[in-house]
Amino acid sequence: MKVTEVPTTGPQTAGAIARERIAAGSDLILVAGGDGTVNETIEGMVHSHIPLGVIPAGTANVFANEIELSTNAEKVARMIGELEPARIALGMLQNAGKPDKHFLLMAGAGLDAYIVYNVNADLKARIGKIAYWLAGFGQVGKRLQEFEVKVDGQTLRASFALFSRVRNYGGDLEIARKVTLLDDKFEVVLFEGPSSFRYLMYFSGVLMNRLQHTKGATVLHTDRIELNRLPQGKTWLQVDGETAGEVPATIQIVPDALTVLMSKRYIDRSRNGKN
Repeated sequence: MKVTEVPTTGPQTAGAIARERIAAGSDLILVAGGDGTVNETIEGMVHSHIPLGVIPAGTANVFANEIELSTNAEKVARMIGELEPARIALGMLQNAGKPDKHFLLMAGAGLDAYIVYNVNADLKARIGKIAYWLAGFGQVGKRLQEFEVKVDGQTLRASFALFSRVRNYGGDLEIARKVTLLDDKFEVVLFEGPSSFRYLMYFSGVLMNRLQHTKGATVLHTDRIELNRLPQGKTWLQVDGETAGEVPATIQIVPDALTVLMSKRYIDRSRNGKN
């Protein structure tokens, strides 16, 4: 088997590399990187049937955590042959003036996207995902920007909205609890209210798996969402942990979009509703 190694040369180059390798006849694309690099890669692979395998690296690798792979790159590289291909849907973000943006894991609007937008890059390079936690706790006491969410005929308000294809969030938490990569829907988790102090209650609800019973939190499942800004100011967006513009936007499911290598255990548990 011929193996071709192609390094990325900077941001937004992984998708073009994947597209070129598929056109050249490659029958497997392996990407070594974090969630941001994986996200770039899938843009060059959407609607192809060439499998994508992920060797985890980077600040955090939500995908590896989600499908219960080791986060040790060498260990995963040795077991690639044991993984199985699964055809999955992707998410797609559409916002004015920008190309459509596909994503594997999740999109967020409001608080978490604001944190992603403002996290200190040098601090992130030094201490990894702890930089996001510090940026998040830095919002305590501040007034949060709300926005409008239209989903399944309802119009709701939120200051943080998560549109997730995975249970794992940032490698440390589970916010969406009843979704898998083999589903053709998002789990939508909305947190309402401009007061950042409310997030202490929401955080408790996440830790105790009681969001469904937490006042101000809403959990839904759907395949399409519209987001609109309110007059007060900007609302940021993120996909797979990378800044992705601002509201207004539409987020929707793209079925049958990508083939990904996963553990048989994850595939079986997802299909049996036990994940």
